[in-house]
Amino acid sequence: MKKTSIFIVSVLIITLFVSCISKKTPAEAPQFDPVVMQPVPDDPKPFNDISASDLVVNIKIGWNLGNTLDAPNETAWGNPKTKKSNIDAIKAAGFDTVRIPVSWSHHVDRNYNINPNFMERVKEIVGYAIDNDMYVLLNSHHDETIFKFKNSEMAVSKAAFERVWEQIAGQFKNENEKLIFEGLNEPRTKGSSAEWTGGTKEERDNLNEMEQIFVDVVRASGSNNTKRILMVSTYAASAEQAAIDGVKIPNDPSNTMNKFIVSVHSYSPYFFALHEGGGSVSTWNKNNSNDTNGIKIPLDRAYNKFVSKGIPVILGEFGAINRNNEDARAEWAEYYVSYAKSKDMPCVWWDDGGNFKLLNRGNNSFYFPKIKDALIKGAN
Repeated sequence: MKKTSIFIVSVLIITLFVSCISKKTPAEAPQFDPVVMQPVPDDPKPFNDISASDLVVNIKIGWNLGNTLDAPNETAWGNPKTKKSNIDAIKAAGFDTVRIPVSWSHHVDRNYNINPNFMERVKEIVGYAIDNDMYVLLNSHHDETIFKFKNSEMAVSKAAFERVWEQIAGQFKNENEKLIFEGLNEPRTKGSSAEWTGGTKEERDNLNEMEQIFVDVVRASGSNNTKRILMVSTYAASAEQAAIDGVKIPNDPSNTMNKFIVSVHSYSPYFFALHEGGGSVSTWNKNNSNDTNGIKIPLDRAYNKFVSKGIPVILGEFGAINRNNEDARAEWAEYYVSYAKSKDMPCVWWDDGGNFKLLNRGNNSFYFPKIKDALIKGAN
């Protein structure tokens, strides 16, 4: 009986040990056989070496491929696998820019090596837009599990960030100037009290250090990346004054002209565009100053801080949630985009395939053609 008890206890201990090993977090354990991607030789495509301002002035209106490559896998959040015909439909509708959000943290091993198969899929989708001669914003999205902004976590965060962007930059270094790298999407500490109000000074300072790493890594990758235009973000991409004031434009000694765009997101007015709880509203009127000021105030902050001083801004995400109010959203969309255009800030609609859906990716029609038309009209 005693030997049997010892044997049972031993089995339980071994089982517990194996269980603990199998439950390592994604950042600790490989999610695939670790195979490092082959380097891409320098073979730069023709590149128009212009300033960020000169590039942004040519952008009209954009669309986000949301909840796709930023999901755990491409179809995990309900959207179908992306086809070239989807991007063709966006181009044919009058959009000249595609933002491609990517969550790399779902596809790295313990040393932050990116799964080569996933990278090839990203390159394929980026190629759909490049083949259409569109502007492409390629970013790191929903990667807060490995990119952090508290002092105690910065050593690991910086190492992960550097390694991931070394690989992205290295794989895309030969593309022309219409491919724009966006270092971080909405960089923030998730769940913190200041998550959406501009963060703390500690977090904003650490974000600025991360953005400098981003620039240094991209420039060091060579080929066309030595002069590529890059997007840096406010804390959480917020239009709050604290977030806007906290931005430090990185050093870029290899370029004599400004190569930076600031990324800001603004779903405004909040209770019309984004809020889903009590107090949300489904109506909007351009003759109501409260409604229009909800758009103007955050955009004016970004304009006054950056655009007026020669640093362009792209509103990388905006949109209004569907409340069965297509007419109101269409009126809002035209006003929003035209006002942003008057401030030289192009807009990129957030299409998640859900509450902000626009393109039917199954048949390439538009769920809300009035909104689509309003976006194009406002941009032109």
